[in-house]
Amino acid sequence: MTLTVSVAVERWPVAGYFIISRGAKSHVDVVLCKVSDGTHIGTAEATPIYYEGESAESCAEEITRFVAKYPELDRAVLLQNMPRGAARNALDCALWDLECRKRRMSLAHLAGLPEPLPLTSAFTISLGEPETMEAQARQASFSGQRLLKLKLSGKDDRERVAAVHRGAPDARLIVDANESWNDLDIAAEAAQLAQYSVELIEQPVSAGQDHLLSGVRSPVPLCADESCHTSADVERLAPFYDVVNIKLDKAGGLTEAIAMAHAAQAMGMKIMVGCMLSTSLGIRPAFALAQLAHWVDLDGPLLLAKDRVDAFQFEFGRILPSESPS
Repeated sequence: MTLTVSVAVERWPVAGYFIISRGAKSHVDVVLCKVSDGTHIGTAEATPIYYEGESAESCAEEITRFVAKYPELDRAVLLQNMPRGAARNALDCALWDLECRKRRMSLAHLAGLPEPLPLTSAFTISLGEPETMEAQARQASFSGQRLLKLKLSGKDDRERVAAVHRGAPDARLIVDANESWNDLDIAAEAAQLAQYSVELIEQPVSAGQDHLLSGVRSPVPLCADESCHTSADVERLAPFYDVVNIKLDKAGGLTEAIAMAHAAQAMGMKIMVGCMLSTSLGIRPAFALAQLAHWVDLDGPLLLAKDRVDAFQFEFGRILPSESPS
């Protein structure tokens, strides 16, 4: 069936600044994609992977070119002919939403995923001086956040984690090294952080340098993020990591993200479902997949100055859709 596809670029301001080792962001540009069969409209949002050179404009152009070339559009055509990334994510998730509306079926039912329940989501503490991160952690804990995710840089990380632990001593902690630990003794670093309730370390080494983890005995599970994009990466990374972080923008949509989850399960690996900065629309399909996850990091909308009208509810560190029980 030939579908009508429209795309738009939207800018959403960040609440303050979102700071990681690669720099600070005051806003996020997203791609809004709508797919119509003339009766029903499927809508989705994707966030460009800026560190891979994507922009909202380039993603919008990629969608427009692809639809012109493949007017008979479905998810199988996307998976076979469009490269992974935010553009494919926007189209893929819009097609899922369209099918849900046509069949009057929930996304969980349609995708064969568990019925959605409230989930504890990580809340991100931006990279900063230890005392700044301590204050942010204290405020986050006071507001009910139970799981904090710290952005690190490879320098003074122990001091930052210790400060956050002081600010929120009862919180569970995840740290995101953002590929910055290539030159560190990772096992020793992990052992030091374990005393501060750190239960997961994301991407300690640069993507493509995963062999540096060979033989590393870490007391804290290691999670592949930038190294793991699609299901084809999972088996290769299994010797080095305990967990894979699945992000729909990296995978190129919910279809491939589900395949990644199944591949990880087959390899005995645990699953984290994360997101880029986005509105609630961007994390809606990820929330469905996150029902399979051991760790959930879907706080993108909480980091924005405002969200969409039909937003998720965030309540005492939990995320739940409006139709979910409280």
